[in-house]
Amino acid sequence: MTLAIIDSGGANISSVIHALKRLGADPVFTADADTIRSATHVILPGVGAAAAAMSHLRTTGLLDCIRELRQPVLGICLGMQLLFEKSDETDADSEAVQCLGIIPGSLQKLQASPAVRVPHMGWNSTTMMNHDPLLTGLPEQPWFYFIHSFCAPIGVNTVATCQHGDAFAAIVRKENFCGVQFHPERSARSGARLLANFLELQ
Repeated sequence: MTLAIIDSGGANISSVIHALKRLGADPVFTADADTIRSATHVILPGVGAAAAAMSHLRTTGLLDCIRELRQPVLGICLGMQLLFEKSDETDADSEAVQCLGIIPGSLQKLQASPAVRVPHMGWNSTTMMNHDPLLTGLPEQPWFYFIHSFCAPIGVNTVATCQHGDAFAAIVRKENFCGVQFHPERSARSGARLLANFLELQ
């Protein structure tokens, strides 16, 4: 197995790398298209803004490379959001951010209220909607650690949901592309199990 972590321009990559190394993987952090294409597994991480991440991927020439991947791909947090068509987050021209367009749907900002704080930050349970190999060995409502202000809609590609005010997609999959809104590298035993399950996908 070879594992490529795509340089999406975000920070806090070291925690993802360390979590994968604890599982016996030897990931390479890269923006090189040939390295990414040749890997058996690819992770698209992300922390921060969709506009900045898409600009970085465009500058490094990786947009089409990512869209054309056929091996297992896992988007983490913002990396999952980038798999969708667009985000209600606006760019420098106050336009909705156009994302990779791999999974149908538009990201929307979480709605704050006296009982709902945005960003959504902390541990939360998830509810499984569909069986998926990513969930092997996990309980029916595993807890994961979330940090985000935008969320993906629930649709045909939703594997699991979460509730923070409204319900949203916590895990998604379309063919070889998977995404998790939470941070598995910060989610203790459940997160480690999910990452191990991803590394076993073929």
